[in-house]
Amino acid sequence: VSQSRYKGIIRNLVNRALLAKRFTPEMETLINQELSVQGYITDPDYEALEYLMQAIDQGRVRQVV
Repeated sequence: VSQSRYKGIIRNLVNRALLAKRFTPEMETLINQELSVQGYITDPDYEALEYLMQAIDQGRVRQVV
């Protein structure tokens, strides 16, 4: 499967979480699956995930259980 097919999936999921101000278990599962498929994390994806974790820690995004 071509690498371009997966380009930006993690960042799109992070953007969804930021816009909705909530991070669901389903989003977390999709991100983990994408990381497994890629086998590595790109710098932009890492930065996006880091930003999301900061937003959760600061209460700007709610982590849904």
